[in-house]
Amino acid sequence: MAYLEIKDFRKTFGNNNVLKGISLSVEKGEVLSIIGSSGSGKTTLLRCMNFLETPDTGVMILDGETLFDAEKDKKIKENALREKRLNFGLVFQSFNLFPQYSVMDNITLAPLLQLKERCKKDKTVNFAEGKQKILAEAEQLLEKIGLTEKAAEYPYQLSGGQQQRVAIARALALKPKILCFDEPTSALDPELTGEVLKVIRSLKGEDRTMIIVTHEMGFAKNVSDKVVFMAQGVIEEEGAPKDVFDNPKSEKLKAFLSGIKDKEGE
Repeated sequence: MAYLEIKDFRKTFGNNNVLKGISLSVEKGEVLSIIGSSGSGKTTLLRCMNFLETPDTGVMILDGETLFDAEKDKKIKENALREKRLNFGLVFQSFNLFPQYSVMDNITLAPLLQLKERCKKDKTVNFAEGKQKILAEAEQLLEKIGLTEKAAEYPYQLSGGQQQRVAIARALALKPKILCFDEPTSALDPELTGEVLKVIRSLKGEDRTMIIVTHEMGFAKNVSDKVVFMAQGVIEEEGAPKDVFDNPKSEKLKAFLSGIKDKEGE
């Protein structure tokens, strides 16, 4: 059984049928990239995985546990939703850092709130010890993303690339089973894109399971174990990066890749 299985995800907004029966699987430690034109359903699929949207139909299984079944989970309570979301870390394209908090506070806020909840439920949990551990782990994450010296600074003092790296550290701080990225470089200037992609590439070396919605085709080809091409709400083609990019079978995928080459002037 795959680590993550999505079966028949469908999602409609009014008359707009965005997801038309998406099924896919991801192995533990695998990097899956999702590519496709704007409006193909990529971000909606990612939001459904992260419980930011509720699929109309479908089942999601993670590590042998059924996390979502549309027939049973139409109205999930908010506290249950929060628990399910903790399995996933999501890095948004627009950073979404809290402007009133320092870099360190942005990274540690959610883990500290979690710790407080644990202390309420279990009186044997020591808050001071837990906080020290969270702060130490945050320092390690800052070192990993190359921003140790920025711990006390605020988002407005950082470049876009630095803000996105902090957003990645914030997602990692909750130790998700799967780390998701929604166009992580689309809001960045080209010269800042490389530093973010470098951090993501380093995470692959840690055997981390990741799902990346991206428009960076070269990056997707080099970092992915599997690539999914979506078009008009369905998976049009999927496979190993070399097959998808060098030997596309679908006419829609061929047209998509050709359009990208034209944009890049190749």
